[in-house]
Parts: sequence; C-alpha cells; structure tokens
Amino acid sequence: MNILLYLIPIALLLAGLGLAAFIWSLKSGQYDDLDGAAWRAIMEDDEFPEEPGEAEKPKDEDKPA
Repeated sequence: MNILLYLIPIALLLAGLGLAAFIWSLKSGQYDDLDGAAWRAIMEDDEFPEEPGEAEKPKDEDKPA
C-alpha cells in the first residue's frame, strides 16, 4: 500500500506533462490544417517527373516500331 504514495504523484506528474504538451501543440498550430496533409498524400504531381530522365522517355515503349 505504501507504493501508492509513489505511484499517484508520478501518475499526476505524467498526466500534467501530457496535458502541457497537448496545450503547447494547440497553441503552436499543430491541428490547424487537418485535411491538408491528407490531400497532399493523394494528390498527383504531374508537373514533376519521378526521375530526372523520365521526361525524355517515350510513353509507348512497349509497342514495336
């Protein structure tokens, strides 16, 4: 039962640190644009080729000439 004298203050300290980190993340704008990252992940970048030499390659490489 004496262990509770150590565990309860440690648990309260960790909870306070978690709450402080959450409040800091709110104030620093971490949750301002929730949809932006999701859309950037699925948008295609057609303007930029994946590899430097890919823009010069013909699209129909499989077809015989």
